[in-house]
Amino acid sequence: MTTQDELVFLPLGGVGEIGMNLALYGYGPKGKRQWIMVDCGVTFPGPELPGVDLVLPDIRFLAEERKNLKGIVITHAHEDHYGALNELWPGLNVPVYASPFTAGMLEAKRDYERSRTEIPVTIFKQGDRINLGPFEIEAIGVNHSIPEPMALAIRTPLGTVVHTGDWKIDLDPSLGPLTDETRFRKLGDEGVLALICDSTNAVRDGVSPSERDVSESLRRIIESAEGRVGITTFSSNVGRIRSIARAAEAAGREVLLLGSSMKRVTDVARDIGLMDGIKPFIAEDEFGYIPRDKVVVILTGSQGEPRAALAKIARDEMRNVAFSDGDTIIFSSRAIPGNEKAINDIKNGLVEQGIHIITDSEALVHVSGHPRRHELQQMYGWTRPKILVPVHGEAAHLTAQAELAEQSGIAQVPRVRNGDILRLAPGAPEVVGEAPHGRIFKDGNLIGDYDEMGIGDRRKLAFVGHVAVSILLDGRYDFVGDPEVEPFGLPQFDDEGEDMGDTLYDAVLGAVESIPRARRKDLGMVREAVRRAVRSTANEIWGKKPVVTVFLTKV
Repeated sequence: MTTQDELVFLPLGGVGEIGMNLALYGYGPKGKRQWIMVDCGVTFPGPELPGVDLVLPDIRFLAEERKNLKGIVITHAHEDHYGALNELWPGLNVPVYASPFTAGMLEAKRDYERSRTEIPVTIFKQGDRINLGPFEIEAIGVNHSIPEPMALAIRTPLGTVVHTGDWKIDLDPSLGPLTDETRFRKLGDEGVLALICDSTNAVRDGVSPSERDVSESLRRIIESAEGRVGITTFSSNVGRIRSIARAAEAAGREVLLLGSSMKRVTDVARDIGLMDGIKPFIAEDEFGYIPRDKVVVILTGSQGEPRAALAKIARDEMRNVAFSDGDTIIFSSRAIPGNEKAINDIKNGLVEQGIHIITDSEALVHVSGHPRRHELQQMYGWTRPKILVPVHGEAAHLTAQAELAEQSGIAQVPRVRNGDILRLAPGAPEVVGEAPHGRIFKDGNLIGDYDEMGIGDRRKLAFVGHVAVSILLDGRYDFVGDPEVEPFGLPQFDDEGEDMGDTLYDAVLGAVESIPRARRKDLGMVREAVRRAVRSTANEIWGKKPVVTVFLTKV
């Protein structure tokens, strides 16, 4: 077994999927590596996970390596990069490094969720360097759709790795920083072993439009609108919120914020000076006193979230705020895959009220925070890496970036997915092992895997319902009173109008009475006979087999 030092990259989330980003870098001989973690994000459940609140990366691997984990560095405060910290940090208890805005968002999130987890954060921002074991880590400013994002230059005795985080090149953003071309070029001059790079927009040609162009387009729409204007966007996009506020002021309109997450973000931004020069927002109870053509509402709900402000507007459920025929709502966002139906339901609710809708297919009202293909090629040219590892994307995005990198002359583009242990040095890059990985689930106040949280059973109940049966037998194994049969989530009547509960009751009687009294001593056998009879009868009537629980007691 080799005892030489190795530099390895191990993603536990975010590679082969959008969201749940968590990357580990290890240095040292196999079995004695020291580790750092970059980001600790969540993803959000779809309808296939009923009742689940959050999906978290499985960090079983770190249970064995916890004493060797030197620290966690958070690149920015999007949920898919920092949202799992409150849940996962208590099992790790290592230093966390993050920007002032990210630290403020983490504290605001903790207060909002009433979490008892106090996570000590060391401020780490553009230009800073820290040493964690064999790693020297430098924060490099990049532009993205949130304040204070950073890429990381990770220096080790075996070479320098550039971990981009989420980034794009925008020469005229509404909120800095600029992506630091000078610093990336200097790193390229020094020599970059590997570029671990965002793939989210690798399927899109060209260069992303500037945020300033979006701001100008929004200003024109607001100025020409006749009634109220509502704009929904990601609550974390402080630059977009600033742009909208300035456009509203130029058009002589007041601004109202709606949505608790929007207010939390702007409070944190204001605390660290990012809202300087922006007029105070009006209170919700002032809305009704302002003329229709003198107000802009910035609100949450761009992804169709049913409890967000926009969904309530679409259902006309807001107490102090309503839109009406002739008003305009702008979706200053793009649908995250999987959210399309929820978003369309909200749009239909708005259209029913006579509200005019504008999306990014009608006007330049949104730009992504991720690099398109030409921007990726610029980063390749700046850093000139020997190895390119596509991350932050589904298979199509990763493959698109891999092909682009090869076309751009990068010789080594290994295929990596969650759980792969990729040796970056020494020698050619190679997947040398696989670590335990997967997903765990936050469900209410508890966290566990798919089986521990009963998610499979819950899905089954959602499709086929449940029947509870209670039977009492006396000393001679005859019925004591009538059995109780309680269907839940089943059709009430069969196709001839007979009550389903009555039919299942008859099936219970028949199952027990068909067993000779002497054989009823085997209660387990009786219980199983009843269960099978109820499932079979329901299936004959309905075509589906419910979950059946039989309570059988001898008295």
